Amino acid sequence: MDVNVAAAAACAIAGLGVGLTAAIAFRWSEREQGRGSSSGNGRRSGSASVVNSPLQEPALPPGVDTVLSVLRSCAIVLGDGDEVVKASSAAYSMGLVRGGAVAVDQMLALARATRRDGEIRQVELDVPRPGVARHGEPLSVSVRVAPLGSRLVLVLVEDLTERRRIEAVRRDFVANVSHELKTPVGALSLLSEAVADAADDPEAVQRFAGRMQIEATRLASLVQEIIDLSRVQDDRQLMDPEPVPVDELIAEAMDRCRQQAAAKQIHIAAGGIAGLYLHGDRGQLAAALGNLVENAVNYSPPRTRVAIATRRIASAAAIGEADGELIEISVTDQGIGISEKDRERIFERFYRVDPARSRATGGTGLGLSIVKHVAASHGGTVSVWSVEGQGSTFTVRLPAGQNPPAAAGTQAAAVEPLNPTPLPAPEARS
Repeated sequence: MDVNVAAAAACAIAGLGVGLTAAIAFRWSEREQGRGSSSGNGRRSGSASVVNSPLQEPALPPGVDTVLSVLRSCAIVLGDGDEVVKASSAAYSMGLVRGGAVAVDQMLALARATRRDGEIRQVELDVPRPGVARHGEPLSVSVRVAPLGSRLVLVLVEDLTERRRIEAVRRDFVANVSHELKTPVGALSLLSEAVADAADDPEAVQRFAGRMQIEATRLASLVQEIIDLSRVQDDRQLMDPEPVPVDELIAEAMDRCRQQAAAKQIHIAAGGIAGLYLHGDRGQLAAALGNLVENAVNYSPPRTRVAIATRRIASAAAIGEADGELIEISVTDQGIGISEKDRERIFERFYRVDPARSRATGGTGLGLSIVKHVAASHGGTVSVWSVEGQGSTFTVRLPAGQNPPAAAGTQAAAVEPLNPTPLPAPEARS
């Protein structure tokens, strides 16, 4: 009996030892497997972090990353600790995200408020420009903040700067048009009253009628230039372009200003290469060149010269031209010149270097703006060189056009230049 008890006790002790050994081995195996998995993950990700570590960034919901990549607005996803989980390249380029954090305090405050109550918020802010331009005019942005799941916050930012600029230009345009139209209309009203009061004085009636004719001409010119500007301001490519001879454009511009030039004893001379052709809208090109020559005459003192020069230049950047050739037309005067600060704005609508002179000559401030838009719609550019007291040179560069078949055989008999260019080229004068 004692032997049986001893054997049972021995078996119990052996079973307990086996059980303890198996339990220890099982726990050891689990620990080694977890260590190997953690080491493998660290090798794959380049990090020694442990799986499910609380420092790991929260994952985006499925499909969110793809949606953010195709949005036009720049996107920022913030975690529950205000850290940047995901940000588009535009967010970095605009300076909204720096060093892994949101750089705009107002946006960060909106994100925190949305995280607390889950409400969607949208505001418009002015944020500093990135880089060296941070002290310049701020960026106007629209910010929309919304919760993304239970822990993340999505911030969408849309740049409104260009839209605001266009709106400001439109407001200024409407205000300037209203002012410019009001001046001649008011003058006509007053002059008509003066004519009625002076019905018994033929000389006064004749004098007032002459003034009315001047104001009516000014009003008609302003309305026509507004119409011309509305047709070309979109800078769209032309629908039905045609070959346009440069010689005829120059002749029309000279005829347009011949009377004003004769009154001031200003000599207009044309020189350069004859027989050149452009490809575009004849009416728009004639208006642009006519505006340049008219400005040169109006802003030049008496007994001076205005030169119109043409040449063909090669340019690999000529858009739409296989041979990369450009036609350059320069209009040079010996006038009052343009200051450096004014040269940056002379192509704006209604901007005048000398408002008093412009009103005396009937200028509207739209001529150079029309030239700029005509050049853009024809795939070209316009530039200016000027020194105060010495004069100015406006240069239009447009893609060269092909000579029409009828003109190809008679190119040798093309109109010769009226005179050599009487003034030095801009490169020589600068």
